[in-house]
Amino acid sequence: MEFVSIIAIALMVIGAFGIIFLKKPLDKVIMFSILDAGFVLVVVLFKYLDVALFAALVDPLSTLVFILAIVKINEIRKNKVKSGELHD
Repeated sequence: MEFVSIIAIALMVIGAFGIIFLKKPLDKVIMFSILDAGFVLVVVLFKYLDVALFAALVDPLSTLVFILAIVKINEIRKNKVKSGELHD
């Protein structure tokens, strides 16, 4: 059981660092999914199965919202570049 908890914590840490340090939005979505998998595994290890069920049901919805936010941000950036407002 200790080995599984180490894997769960490693998944959460890898996902968190990946979200922070990776630049491409699609890579961030992948790292977010890895972080979610580790989180659900930790919740199951602590025997909060009702919370794990809820987290497993909400994870796809949160990933979808995350993807929609990335798409919207990219649209805003493209509009700013077209209008010449972006000064990077």
